[in-house]
Parts: sequence; structure tokens; C-alpha cells
Amino acid sequence: MKWLKRILIPLAALLVIAAVLPFFISLNDYIPRIEKELSAKLQEPVSIRSIKFAVLPRPHVTVEGITVGTTDDIKLGKVLVTPDLFSLLQSTKVIESIEIDSLALTQKAIDKIAAWVKPDTADSPPQFRVASIRLSGALLDFGKTSFGPFDVRVNLKDGGEPGDASVTTQDGKLKALITPGKSGYLIDASAKSWTLPVGPAIAFDDIAIKGVATLGDADLGEVSAKLYGGMATGKITIGWRKGLQVNGNLAVSQVEVQKVASILSPGTHVSGKLSAKPVFSASAASAAQLMNALRLETPFTVQNGTLYGVDIQKAATNLIKQGAAGGETRFEQLSGYLVMEHGGYRFTQLKIASGTLAADGDVNVSPKKDLTGRINAQVKALGTSSSMPLNVGGTLDAPLLYPTGGTMAGAAAGTALLGPGFGTTVGAKIGGWTEGLFGKNDEKKR
Repeated sequence: MKWLKRILIPLAALLVIAAVLPFFISLNDYIPRIEKELSAKLQEPVSIRSIKFAVLPRPHVTVEGITVGTTDDIKLGKVLVTPDLFSLLQSTKVIESIEIDSLALTQKAIDKIAAWVKPDTADSPPQFRVASIRLSGALLDFGKTSFGPFDVRVNLKDGGEPGDASVTTQDGKLKALITPGKSGYLIDASAKSWTLPVGPAIAFDDIAIKGVATLGDADLGEVSAKLYGGMATGKITIGWRKGLQVNGNLAVSQVEVQKVASILSPGTHVSGKLSAKPVFSASAASAAQLMNALRLETPFTVQNGTLYGVDIQKAATNLIKQGAAGGETRFEQLSGYLVMEHGGYRFTQLKIASGTLAADGDVNVSPKKDLTGRINAQVKALGTSSSMPLNVGGTLDAPLLYPTGGTMAGAAAGTALLGPGFGTTVGAKIGGWTEGLFGKNDEKKR
């Protein structure tokens, strides 16, 4: 039996070497050729740090440190490719799986994906076919904002077209299932305690989305969300062939406006329950520019709230030439029409109802948060009613209400003729009425 032992020992050693050696086989000599071919196909510089082949647990190739683009628009930490060995002798080689770890895409790379993945129009069968793709820790980098990390699982059809796919953020807040449809890919997504990764950082308690997507856009025809104590339903379309384009409309009901307003425009101080029907659109070169490109218009109503930083009733009953600041205005209802674009806001058809106070007018907020406009305040007291036109000035953080020039001139004349108190009040009313009759608007110069 010694002869058998002499044979088995070297054989075992050879088997161990055969099993271990592949882990140390480097294919780095092939890197320059692979980089050149990929660069020519993508029309972008491609860099690869290392390539290794291994047998266990199954024959596979590991590629590490891949970057694409002059500014590293695509980064892949590690790619593990597992081939079907029985297909290597056939005309079409089958890759059973591609596992990608730590993929990072910039906006520039996303813009080019549609061109990179165009199907081959040649009649000859494809040289390679991939059965499944798995991504772990993927990240979409939009500059100042990002989406991820998330995991993706994609099963591909025999022809190479994507089949079922799933996307899950690693924190478990967002899940999406994508399945092939007649005109694109059907999307069924849901999220809990999730914040928008692009645009205004609006937080959702729950959101459900259904729609259809292609390689260049998505039509989300069913959007339903719970947020800030209220509801929002509607539809949104998103395009990303060149930059980002967003269009949509929503029906919003009973949303606490204070939190939403502070996100859309920091410094806004108003509370209450908001109902609105916003229609919005935006087109920007990148996600970071999307908010500045947003245009939104909507009728709105706010119930049982407060305007902070300004007391309209006090300003209407106390003629302060320098303007009244501070305080607050409680209201049962605030309504109007809002147009938001280029970083500014236009509030028209404003109406405020608050017990003894009624007001209407228009107010503009500039991109620098400066306020301009006119409010006509009507105050009821002791069975009488007085109306006072007020100019709006100051800033969003420090608003001012001050009487118009006509009102002040009338008040001075009334005081001179009839004395302070009654004469001042009568004169102010006549001055405001005359100014309104002739359409004069002398907003205070700052």
C-alpha cells in the first residue's frame, strides 16, 4: 500500500494547489486592451485597477476599481462575473450573474445611459447574454443631493431585455417592483417615513406610486401620500434624457402648512390646515438646480391658522408712518391664488376672514425675500366698520404694514380741520377712499 500512499500524497497536493492557485491568478495584463475596447464603445475613458480569476465556490472573474468618464462619472467598487461554463463553446456565451458592489452614478452619467444601452441592430446573434444583475450599495449622486444607498435585483430575458426588477433602499424605507409591460415597465413603489431625495425635502409618512417607465422617462399616473397630517393625490411625469424634467398636478387636503411652507420658502411664518390643487413643472440641467427652476401655481385655502410677524388689525387702526411690525394675525380662513417661479412668489386674490377683521389684496415675495403689495383691511368695532388700505413692505422674516400716502395725507388734513381722534379717522378714510378711486399706489420706497 506504500505505492498508493506515494501517489495519493502528491495528488492531494496537486488538488490543493489547483484549488488555491486560481485565487492568485492575475489577469491584469489584459487590462489595457479591455480599457481601450470599453472606452471606444462608450466614447468615454475607462480605467480598471485589477482583474482576477478564481474557481471556488464557482468559476468567476472579479474586477475592481472601475471608473468611467473624465470626472469619474461612474464608479464601481467591485464587479463579480460568473459565467455558464457549458456555454463557452457556443456562439452566445451566457453570464449567469453579474454582481456589482458600490456603484456610484453622477447626473452626467445618467444623461448618457440611454445612448449606452441602445440594443444592437445587427442580425447576428449576440456574443454574450446576461441572466441576472445584482447591485449592492448603489448611489445616485446629483451633486448637492443624492439617492441611496440602495440594492437592485434584475432578471434578464433570453433576448437580453430586462425582466422583473426590484429596488430597495438599504434603510428599508423605500421599495419598488418593476415588471415589463406593453409600452414600458410597470412601477409599483411604496415608502414609509421617506424624504424626497431631489427638490424640496418634503417628508412623507406614507406614499404609494404606480406608473409606467421607459429608459428616458416615467409617467407616474397614481400618486397617493400621507404627509404632515393631511393627504395628497395626483400624477407626476419625470424625464431624464437631458437633465431633469418634472411635471404634475396634485390635490392637497388638510396638510399642516407651516412645515411645508418653511421647506418651500425658509422664513415663511404661517400655520393652519392647507387645501390646494397645485400644478407644477420644472426643467433643469441637474437635480441641484431643479428647485430654482420650479414653477407652481394653485388656488389655496388655509383654515384656522395664524400669520406670524404681522398684526393686520393693529396696523389698520394705528396709523404709524414708519410701519407696524411684529405681532400676529389669527384667522378662520385665508385664501388666494399662488404663483411660484424663479424663486419668487405672487399671492393674488388674497382674502382673510378673522372675526372682526376682513382683508383682501395682493402680495409679492421677491427671490431675495423682499415684500411688496397692498392689503385693504376692514375692521369692525362697536357696530361700525372702518376700511384702511395698507402697503406691504419689509422682508419675509420682518414684514411691515404701513398706511398709504393718501391715507396719511387725509389723516393729517382731518386732524387739522376737525382735531385729533375723530378728525384723524375721518380724514384717513377719505384719503384712502380717494386714493382707491383714482387707482393711486404709492408703495413706500426703501
